[in-house]
Amino acid sequence: MPQKRSLETREKILKAATAAFSRDGFDATGVAEICAAAGVSKGAFYHHFQSKQEVFLKLTEEWLSGLDQQIQRLAASAEDVPQALWQTAKIAPAVFADARGQVPLFLEFWRQANRDPQIWQATVAPYHRYTEYFAGMIRQGIEEGSLREMPPEVGARILVSLAVGLLLQGALDPEGADWGTLVGDGVRLLLEGMGANSKREWRSTLDGE
Repeated sequence: MPQKRSLETREKILKAATAAFSRDGFDATGVAEICAAAGVSKGAFYHHFQSKQEVFLKLTEEWLSGLDQQIQRLAASAEDVPQALWQTAKIAPAVFADARGQVPLFLEFWRQANRDPQIWQATVAPYHRYTEYFAGMIRQGIEEGSLREMPPEVGARILVSLAVGLLLQGALDPEGADWGTLVGDGVRLLLEGMGANSKREWRSTLDGE
């Protein structure tokens, strides 16, 4: 029971911090404001987090952790690399749904990254990680013969750029397009450009399998 209450307190802090950072920005938000909104004491806050910066970083860390788990789970069920990339595109609708309404927090995080080395490192690290991950997948695809020869890092950066670019557009203009479908269309075009030769049909709609 104490552990459950502790987890509930932590979630209250993170939820309150998300709202405060999105509404007022990082600089204007203090620990006192977060505690008041969460209905917890400063002692409870510092039991879970050392500073508001740690809370700020934790919000993105937890979101990316959940994203990583979904990508790995979907890729593990694929028969080859093109299918793995296609499977990964299936999480796009859920990602855009999570991003909807979070534009102020996203922009605030990127703004702070220009001023704080630790936040900058936390911002750039996922790009490096995903670039390395997809470069490894492309190498595997070349080795198994499901993708044509190409510089893996270039293909990986294009994949990451597609994901990040569409995510930002979807966050800024959620009603502007069917962003989940656009991710599928973009991945389809990239797979065709990579000479994908899949054992399974990946040209169907995302929900059609």
